[in-house]
Amino acid sequence: MMRVQVSIFLTLVLILFAQTIFAKDMTHRFGLGVKNNTSENLPSLTSVYFFSQDLAFTGGVGLDTKKNESKFQMNVGVRKMVFTEPNLNFYTGAQAGIANYEDPVLGKQSGFEMLAVFGTEFFFTGLENLGLTFEGGFGVTSLKDVRFRTIADDPFRAGLIFYF
Repeated sequence: MMRVQVSIFLTLVLILFAQTIFAKDMTHRFGLGVKNNTSENLPSLTSVYFFSQDLAFTGGVGLDTKKNESKFQMNVGVRKMVFTEPNLNFYTGAQAGIANYEDPVLGKQSGFEMLAVFGTEFFFTGLENLGLTFEGGFGVTSLKDVRFRTIADDPFRAGLIFYF
């Protein structure tokens, strides 16, 4: 009996505090924001444009001019919506870019980076123009050496994009 009461109580609490979510059509919306999903820890300015309800193109640029440790990267990508819920898009995608990093010991390194990702973008009720993105997947980076890696965002590395 106690389990039933606890279950009912928790269900009521979740219902009371859950946000109301409405459907989100992103067709022909353009967004600008920040992300951090490069091989080096380099936050980037990013843009997203939805050509249709289920297809978006992305791009980003990151720059750090620290003496003897400069970093630069530029990328383009595509997102294909796989599953949508109100105020949430689950997608797969690919990203390709160029990178240039300087290290005091290794010197300058230039090359490319490719990512295969899956991700989620969601919107809070009342903040319909602000999207939070989380991505995970697999990447390969070729600078002086080829590096294979997994990628994953945590809540502190979430992308933040404002849509117009």
